[in-house]
Amino acid sequence: MVTMDLTRIPRIVAVVFMVVIQVVSGNFVFNVTHKFAGKEKELSELKSHDSFRQARMLANIDLPLGGDSRADSIGLYFTKIKLGSPPKEYYVQVDTGSDILWVNCAPCPKCPVKTDLGIPLSLYDSKASSTSKNVGCQDAFCSFIMQSETCGAKKPCSYHVVYGDGSTSDGDFVKDNITLDQVTGNLRTAPLAQEVVFGCGKNQSGQLGQTDSAVDGIMGFGQSNTSVISQLAAGGSVKRIFSHCLDNMNGGGIFAIGEVESPVVKTTPLVPNQVHYNVILKGLDVDGEPIDLPPSLASTNGDGGTIIDSGTTLAYLPQNLYNSLIEKITAKQQVKLHMVQETFACFSFTSNTDKAFPVVNLHFEDSLKLSVYPHDYLFSLREDMYCFGWQSGGMTTQDGADVILLGDLVLSNKLVVYDLENEVIGWADHNCSSSIKVKDGSGAAYSLGAHNLISASSVINGTLVTLLSMLIWVFHSFTS
Repeated sequence: MVTMDLTRIPRIVAVVFMVVIQVVSGNFVFNVTHKFAGKEKELSELKSHDSFRQARMLANIDLPLGGDSRADSIGLYFTKIKLGSPPKEYYVQVDTGSDILWVNCAPCPKCPVKTDLGIPLSLYDSKASSTSKNVGCQDAFCSFIMQSETCGAKKPCSYHVVYGDGSTSDGDFVKDNITLDQVTGNLRTAPLAQEVVFGCGKNQSGQLGQTDSAVDGIMGFGQSNTSVISQLAAGGSVKRIFSHCLDNMNGGGIFAIGEVESPVVKTTPLVPNQVHYNVILKGLDVDGEPIDLPPSLASTNGDGGTIIDSGTTLAYLPQNLYNSLIEKITAKQQVKLHMVQETFACFSFTSNTDKAFPVVNLHFEDSLKLSVYPHDYLFSLREDMYCFGWQSGGMTTQDGADVILLGDLVLSNKLVVYDLENEVIGWADHNCSSSIKVKDGSGAAYSLGAHNLISASSVINGTLVTLLSMLIWVFHSFTS
């Protein structure tokens, strides 16, 4: 039994896509749906979302994103993938805070049968797929994760995942094809199937079983050998490099797997041997005026004081750092703050916030700076009222040290690159409605732009759902 306990931090749900992967010599195409777009919601849903939850290469993948990552819209997406033979569609979340792909499987009496998202839910049936194989305890995949003594010869390799809100999923691992649409030329694709191991979920609990946001499963995009990107890389299909550019001004953006040639991105080391994307924060200032980091912040010798996650909507700081930051930001405006839903510090304001409020700069190891602008950290509750996306976090490591969690609030309007090959992460300010250049195995560079394949909103079952899409380009180098 594989047991993964993610309860010490909020469940981190990454940018969630509605996928139809297309691979090129080459490329993938993902159709993306914004999970909450257009729905009436409470501000409490923002924190509820965040706490419910992180040679021959497919060298580059571009996922032009739709939707937005603004806190007042809840930047969450889900993706559609195809599994089995014949391929069948499933809607899954992409989660940088976990490391396995799992989908609900038949039979599953407690799995959700409907969702308010306006999408069909399906159960994976291994008996209906001609390429499905059981995964036993003796399988190499099982050795990637700590096994209990009960996992022995001729027994299935099983899993049990516990998320931060107490939701759980458990079942057995299976091996089957994930189907990608291989790009064979300019705007031409052909299906490509590659074998991966994923969890066949038989029992889900907590929010995973609720109909308001139910999907078919979760695809972990973490660093472990068990994640889909790691499995594809082990098979020589992709490099363990991905990047995203989330546009919270116009909607959409880019998601890419592979090496980015431009814009040039400076990087900072990832703290090794961590489940999440941990980095070391060295300093923080507000328009050049420094704010002392709390001594309780996790040290460079520990787990790393800061987690980068492109699915957590807000940004969470230790209480004393949060208080100092809000005080410094509001010092020149003297706005009167009041709490909304006991969570968000809000104020009335009728002027241009970008001109009135300062830029917040975070400084990381190796002189990497992350600038967060007022239009990033403030969101409009109504025309004359704004709220801070900065939150008092309360997250700690196992030994009690404070941890900062940086979500979409600070990552938007930047190209963020996760380079697991070199164990670094980096970013650069970028117009996420424009394009980036990626380089394939032969050294050729390709310009990839942002896309909304379906830009109009559609109403499904009374729920307004903005249909989005991403195009992932994956480039093989050709061998003779």
